[in-house]
Amino acid sequence: MKNDPEPDIGKHPGAYLRDLLNARGLTQRDLTSILGIAHTGINMIIAGKVGISAKMSKALGLALGYPPLHFAALQTAYDVARAANPDEMVSIRAKMHTTYPIRSMMNRGWLHDSDAEDIQRQLALFFEVNDMGEIPYLAHAPKKTRYEEKDIPPAQLAWLFRVKQISRSMAVPRYSARALKKAIEQMKRMRIAPEEARHVPRLLSECGVRYVIVEPLPKSNIDGVCLWLNKDTPVIGMSARYDRIDNFWFVLRHECEHVLRGHGLNSDQWMLDADIEGQRADPNSDLQEEEQQANDAAADFCVPSDALKSFIRRKHPIYAEQDVLGFAQIHGIAPGLIVGQLQHYLKRYQYLRHHLVKIRHIVLPNSIVDGWGYVAPS
Repeated sequence: MKNDPEPDIGKHPGAYLRDLLNARGLTQRDLTSILGIAHTGINMIIAGKVGISAKMSKALGLALGYPPLHFAALQTAYDVARAANPDEMVSIRAKMHTTYPIRSMMNRGWLHDSDAEDIQRQLALFFEVNDMGEIPYLAHAPKKTRYEEKDIPPAQLAWLFRVKQISRSMAVPRYSARALKKAIEQMKRMRIAPEEARHVPRLLSECGVRYVIVEPLPKSNIDGVCLWLNKDTPVIGMSARYDRIDNFWFVLRHECEHVLRGHGLNSDQWMLDADIEGQRADPNSDLQEEEQQANDAAADFCVPSDALKSFIRRKHPIYAEQDVLGFAQIHGIAPGLIVGQLQHYLKRYQYLRHHLVKIRHIVLPNSIVDGWGYVAPS
């Protein structure tokens, strides 16, 4: 009302109610009569001995011409003002948990459960920074860190650093690009059967490439990475998040191409690949040059491009399963690799899907692995 007093949040709302009654020329007994309740109820509120309940807020609002929530809001504001301040670490814990999948990182053994300050220290060690204030995406400084400038999502960044940690503890010969090219030629002969993929970790190790498989963190959508510990030490990390033969070979060959071309070696950038899969091997897609080069090499490795184009022209518009199997036998390629490429071409991702056989159980036992119950040394 026009002449009603303004509420003071610092005071119990009962004091405001008393001033309001005085301004209206009403007594406590008048109000209790209006409300049809015992006098002691209003007296206890005005004396500040009890708060205003939701039910009483609605009744007072109706009696005095205010919205139902008016007095309840005053009571809430008063209670909040008087409440003790929460632990200042609450906001820090909230930011850590909303930025990084902390619980998943603990479950994987990357971090140990502890108080917020100790987890911050662990994150600083994990991300190889000198101070807790430099942790990527948690830093208080207005300037972005070198990681954020690359727009790497936090979950992907954590996965990448785990790959780095594990790769440092591996012992391999000096890297040889010539040896890697020979290894890729040997891998071509392995495309014929899923079981042959078990040789991949050994081949890469022999030519000086550190090969690590790290299970992805939730919602990271990561496929692989090519990074360099130094100019002579390339690392290939894969997530194996899609347990399919076509995805395994495509991502592997994609990362091998990054290594062969030295992508990221001189720019201090990681070739971090997310959502690449076989269907990203599109010559018309809008990708940076390095990624397109890697995609082209990966697609041609899975199925020779000229042979695939010829097959598509000859069989259009019907691609029968027996034709696919015959094409696979002629070229010594597992049918799943051809199906993966045809699915992309036809935009029919259920087409002959039963040929996309699982391969993870073949590769993991022969690899350095972190995830799926394995904890890699680092």
